[in-house]
Amino acid sequence: MEPLLRVENVSKSFPGVHALCGVSLHVMPGEVLSVIGENGAGKSTLMKILAGVQAPDSGSLWWQSRAVHFHSTSQAMEAGISLIHQELNLAENLSIAENIFLGRLPSAWGVVLTKQMRIRADEFLNRVGLKLPSSTPLSRLSIAQRQMVEIAKSLSIDSSLIIMDEPTSSLSAHESQRLFELIGQLKSERVSIVYISHRLAEVAQLSDRVEVLRDGKNVATLESDQINHQRMVQAMVGRDLNRYFPHVPKELGSVRLKLQGVRVHSNPEHPIHLEVRSGEIVGLAGLVGSGRTEILEGIMGVRKVQSGSILVDGKPMRLGSVRSAIEAGLAMVPEDRRHMGLVTSMSVGENLTLASLEKVSRWGVMLPGADQRVGQSQVEGLRIKTPSLRQIAAYLSGGNQQKIVFGKWIIREPKVLLLDEPTRGVDIGAKQEIYGLMEQLAGQGVAILFVSSEMEEILGMSDRAYVMHEGKICGELSRSQMSEESIMGLALGRNTIHA
Repeated sequence: MEPLLRVENVSKSFPGVHALCGVSLHVMPGEVLSVIGENGAGKSTLMKILAGVQAPDSGSLWWQSRAVHFHSTSQAMEAGISLIHQELNLAENLSIAENIFLGRLPSAWGVVLTKQMRIRADEFLNRVGLKLPSSTPLSRLSIAQRQMVEIAKSLSIDSSLIIMDEPTSSLSAHESQRLFELIGQLKSERVSIVYISHRLAEVAQLSDRVEVLRDGKNVATLESDQINHQRMVQAMVGRDLNRYFPHVPKELGSVRLKLQGVRVHSNPEHPIHLEVRSGEIVGLAGLVGSGRTEILEGIMGVRKVQSGSILVDGKPMRLGSVRSAIEAGLAMVPEDRRHMGLVTSMSVGENLTLASLEKVSRWGVMLPGADQRVGQSQVEGLRIKTPSLRQIAAYLSGGNQQKIVFGKWIIREPKVLLLDEPTRGVDIGAKQEIYGLMEQLAGQGVAILFVSSEMEEILGMSDRAYVMHEGKICGELSRSQMSEESIMGLALGRNTIHA
């Protein structure tokens, strides 16, 4: 059987970065090929080349035994290749249906057939398990729901090859399982999948073969019984990661963050009560859409809080003000780093000092070399891989971008750190570094409240966990009470448990 897709010696460079160096691979009809590697290994660049987003500097692509040169995404889509982007590629001002069929709106005599479009869109939403009318504006959807729209959009193209770049990075366990079932259906229909994920358990579960990239090069191809966690990790990072979660429970200080009867605008009927002590790492678990992000954004002043009080070290904080939150000692690493955590068109150094301009300026004038000194200390301390502080942040890998967002707030020496999906789209090596950073900050007395859809993160890094269901906290678990069963039972609203 001939490969559906063959890639031969593809290379691609950007300013200061060799993203791909002679990469080759092939995909068979009806096969799930996973491509794994640390951030910066070249995975996303390769996928963009396959989907016509970027052109290779050298090398060749063969599609259905014919040499091809995709100069645009529309050419790749016409051939039968679609890409589900890691960074979502949707229009907020349009409805779900309009996003699914963007550029392919059904019409007659110049008029869009809205009813027909919505009926067809609803069919694809049902396939991915998103229970929303297709007329819903995209701006009302969470990151996870938008991810499902991207998947539905890809299905609507009727592709022979679907490239999934971190498709479960924002999905709950239930939503991920629905996606896996869908992948099984697509395989039975002879649709090929190129699957990129840092969640190695998913890779082992889904893959027929695994291609491993490191520093823009092929380093291993794993098949059948070779596809296991240890082999994949060693091939990816070239070293053995024995202690994945470094968390060690420690003596805690006084209550640093306290919420009393806080009602956020999205779920005003459920008052939120929680607290985090100095040096404590507290997980906020629950299904996607349960209201976890809304709580963090309410604390940080990004989202409107209707009533209640938020205290930092016993002092009430003015609600609904990001400035007041920062002045009180709060910092937040958001789920969507590219749009809410970074200014991607600015340099690494500028992003690192963006929240602490008073440390690198006087009377509105930048102090010569101050931004370099402050920024360089974070680059070295966090091991941010960048050619220089002047490198534009957009050119860095997801893991290094995430470290910049952490570094930006670490410079301010926060009392409370709010983390929303802190390892979303981050490779296994960078994940371990982020876990180590969380542990280090907690050891310095920082109170950490973090949201995660990865059960192993909640179990591995939390001293305690609150579990949310439909906008309310329905359980509080001590470390000894935490298990997959207890957390999922609460997340599904089956019972209530308190530590």
